[in-house]
Amino acid sequence: MTDASALRSPAELAAALESTGYLADGGLAMAAFLALRMGRPLFCEGEPGTGKTSLAVGLSQALALPLIRLQCHEGIDASQALYDWDFPRQLLHLRTLEAASEGRLDADEAESSLYTERFLLARPLLQALTEAPCVLLIDEIDRADDEFEAFLLQLLDENAVTIPELGHIRAETPPLAVLTSNRTREVHDALKRRCLYHWLEHPGMAREIAILQRRVPGIGDDLAAQVAHAVQELRKLELLKPPGVAETLDWAVALRELDRDVLDAEIAAATLGVVLKYREDLDRVTRTDIGRLLA
Repeated sequence: MTDASALRSPAELAAALESTGYLADGGLAMAAFLALRMGRPLFCEGEPGTGKTSLAVGLSQALALPLIRLQCHEGIDASQALYDWDFPRQLLHLRTLEAASEGRLDADEAESSLYTERFLLARPLLQALTEAPCVLLIDEIDRADDEFEAFLLQLLDENAVTIPELGHIRAETPPLAVLTSNRTREVHDALKRRCLYHWLEHPGMAREIAILQRRVPGIGDDLAAQVAHAVQELRKLELLKPPGVAETLDWAVALRELDRDVLDAEIAAATLGVVLKYREDLDRVTRTDIGRLLA
């Protein structure tokens, strides 16, 4: 764990991330370091499985900061992301006031007592502002709609939000915001302009082998190289869902659990469901010479 203020270079941040098991290349380490030093959000875009979400987890661990995650989805709105009121507790409080007042309840005073922090349910965005410093992961922003993007602009610009009943709430220390997108749709320029941008590629052969050796204890060098090579070859095919690093790790773990130290055509065919998740992709690969992919 490293104090964020003690990091002096992208290389130092890369080393801190490596201590958590996340291997960042030079470009990603540079983007994350600048986001940290400049106090700007980092927008990470790329194919599924390239390590975007894992970057936020790695930053949280490396910098010893809490991770607060907002998982975006179709139809997400401000109340789900920012705050809501605890209506059952408010109702119970109101009934208690009525009973205690014996019919002499002041309506204005009762109403004002309902909208205090006591009854406020903080959602991820408000938590990030009130609990900062922290790492705020806004995951798969491309799944949300235009209105939610617009809602995020004030928060990313000012590190603050306005709650009508309570007023303006600002983070004393800006959270380190990491936004991810699988590019299922284009995110608007207004949001991207407020962020530093980095496109994540699938790792190259050498880095994928290093990830396997780091994340799968006990895997042999030969098996790590065979699994990485096979996944690299699978990504060259026109698949609906090319395997990401998570699938590479799962494949290696599955082979380890089967006490295999060699990836041959027979065991590769038997375990393809670990690494491929669509029937069309399985059919395409099984029609291919799997031995050639492993050569």
